[in-house]
Amino acid sequence: MKRIGFLSFGHWSPTQGSVVRSASDALLQTIELAVAAEEVGADGAFVRVHHFAPQLASPFPLLAAMGARTSRIELGTAVIDMRYENPLYAAESAAAADLISGGRLQLGISRGSPETADKGYESFGFVPGDEQSDADMARSHTELFRAAIAGAGLVYSNPQMTGQRVPLAIEPRSETLPERIWWGAGSRATAVWTAEQGMNLMSSTLLTEDTGVPLSELQAEQVRLFRDTWRRAGHERDPRVSVSRSILPIIDDETRRYFGLRAQADAHDQVGYIGDELARFGRSYIGEPDVIAEELAQDAAVQEADTILVTVPNQLGVDFNARVLESIVRDIRPALG
Repeated sequence: MKRIGFLSFGHWSPTQGSVVRSASDALLQTIELAVAAEEVGADGAFVRVHHFAPQLASPFPLLAAMGARTSRIELGTAVIDMRYENPLYAAESAAAADLISGGRLQLGISRGSPETADKGYESFGFVPGDEQSDADMARSHTELFRAAIAGAGLVYSNPQMTGQRVPLAIEPRSETLPERIWWGAGSRATAVWTAEQGMNLMSSTLLTEDTGVPLSELQAEQVRLFRDTWRRAGHERDPRVSVSRSILPIIDDETRRYFGLRAQADAHDQVGYIGDELARFGRSYIGEPDVIAEELAQDAAVQEADTILVTVPNQLGVDFNARVLESIVRDIRPALG
């Protein structure tokens, strides 16, 4: 059975129709949606991370709060932009949040995407070195972060305080957290790199490349390349793979009013640019639950993945999104295998 989780972008705005009007609303309603999602049988509660924008940013206090209010559901990010992260502080914060949740964190990390701020990571104190790109910096931050959560000795003890000079690891640590790190891969080549590094694969509703085939087929190829590389690398555990989808079942007058007219317009992929990169954007699945179930059963990437992250219109509130998630879990998931 496929795992189903929600993915919230955490938008807020004091505009007509929005019930998420402030940062406080966004944070508190995300916690409440995690609770509601667990109650309706969903498997995951994931959040996007963006900086310098009216969206969710620092994820670890939020994940800790979600962990304290739930007992079963996986809690994660999709994704943390590692260009902005102090790797050791992130490692301490991640371990603390994971321990609070009882080992339920599934952390998606990556280079990040184009942001509202121009080189905003530099204002956080992180500047790529000579002949280093921001992507290189994100990967070097990731390497140190992963070493830290795995318990590597990163500094030496002070003999005046400890009576000896030995390597020290960060504290606290969560022993199994290293197995629950995912890389948000935007291309087939990045998926290969992800497998070589031994991280789980997280693939979005878009890829920053286009070969002329539907996103579902291109993404399925990405997943197969990841799995083939993983096997060749000889990693001992089985990897996890998630793909994101926009899924909006029409289940009542309210869902029909909001999304009924979009069913045909959004039923096809689109090709455009993200920054300077050509990208293929996946279609939305909007319609009666049985129709969506049949369409998703033919989605090659959905069939390749073990986890489906459903992007939710968070500004419509907790009750609306809980009803949508309940329909997806009850009416659509059984058809996905």
